[in-house]
Amino acid sequence: MTTGQLLLLFAACLLLLAGTAYVIGRRRAEGIKAGGTFMNSQPGQYGQFAATWTAVPAIVAAFVGWVATLFGAEIISGKLIIAAAVAAAVVGLVWAVRQVDPELRARLGVERVITAALITASMVSILTTLGILLSIIFESIRFFGMVDFMHFVTGTEWNPDAAPEGSEELITKGFGSLPLFAGTFLITGIAMTVALPIGLLSAIYMSEYASPSVRSVSKPLLEILAGIPTVVYGFFAAITIAPIIVAVADKVGLQASYQAALAPGLVMGIMIIPFISSLSDDVINSVPESMRDGSLALGMTKSETIRHILIPAALPGIISATLLGVSRALGETMIVVMAAGLRPNLTWNPLEAVTTVTVRIVDALTGDQAFGTPETLAAFSLGLVLFVVTLILNIVSVSMVRRFKQQYA
Repeated sequence: MTTGQLLLLFAACLLLLAGTAYVIGRRRAEGIKAGGTFMNSQPGQYGQFAATWTAVPAIVAAFVGWVATLFGAEIISGKLIIAAAVAAAVVGLVWAVRQVDPELRARLGVERVITAALITASMVSILTTLGILLSIIFESIRFFGMVDFMHFVTGTEWNPDAAPEGSEELITKGFGSLPLFAGTFLITGIAMTVALPIGLLSAIYMSEYASPSVRSVSKPLLEILAGIPTVVYGFFAAITIAPIIVAVADKVGLQASYQAALAPGLVMGIMIIPFISSLSDDVINSVPESMRDGSLALGMTKSETIRHILIPAALPGIISATLLGVSRALGETMIVVMAAGLRPNLTWNPLEAVTTVTVRIVDALTGDQAFGTPETLAAFSLGLVLFVVTLILNIVSVSMVRRFKQQYA
């Protein structure tokens, strides 16, 4: 049997046994209750208790068997894992049904299992983040054993091909990351210059000025931008926006590259608009109506109410939306690859060609270099620095959100 067939068989057996446990547990509780005995829980909750403790042992047994196969336990086949899981489910069913008793607090037992499942789900994201961070740190340590750390942080030239090969000393040439981060922040800055004012103003319009009919049409249309694939934005930036920028620059006497940072920055800003607009709109709408009424009653105009009351009160949510947009811009790759190219260039001129950290990470991990070379390990070090930058942005935003929440609580 294939893996998919085994999974379907396991799911079918588990559903059948759990359903059987629910019916038996509920009927047994109903029989006890019909005899006039006071029950701590409802009959349905006893059925849920029996079904839960039928499913949990089976899932645990299947998970343990799967982990064992990952660590090389080849003698454990898929059929054996399913048989062990079904046996565990039968044992759990018998045990759970025998536990049905007037003194059993079935509701609390089910809630404990649900709480444990929720904790496990939350721990998955935490452990995944920790695993990603540790993997990046370990590979970065290997990289900094080959490349000088200060040169990596402060160097102004990114050209791994120029680095000496086979040297036992720390490499101090070719791995300067400043051009990559300069390009990343330049394009991100252009994107946010476009996205933040347009997104915030559109949110204010839809929340405070637009009629319900206009809002019901304009908001979904605006949010469609978030669903467009980034490769489409990349084509738009490279084929449409870049030639327009070059033509306009020529008319005003400036020289612009077809891979100028301005093109991907503008298109990326358009892509980020719905993130800021939608979230800011929801936050502004959540401001209590009493604050609007009180402001208008004191003689403020609608625009003054928006500037002095609504925006400050909604500022924590607006900051969160802005941070989401910044993170989206920092991590974007496809638009930059298609519209800005791969040239590391330390410049703040938006009309020149640049590249970003994420583009060089992809380039390093998809090349023909061996994994243990400095050229490949550099991707992990770039990712670590970008992770630190994002973490600092999060810390700053959280502190600002807390301050404004205390002020407008």
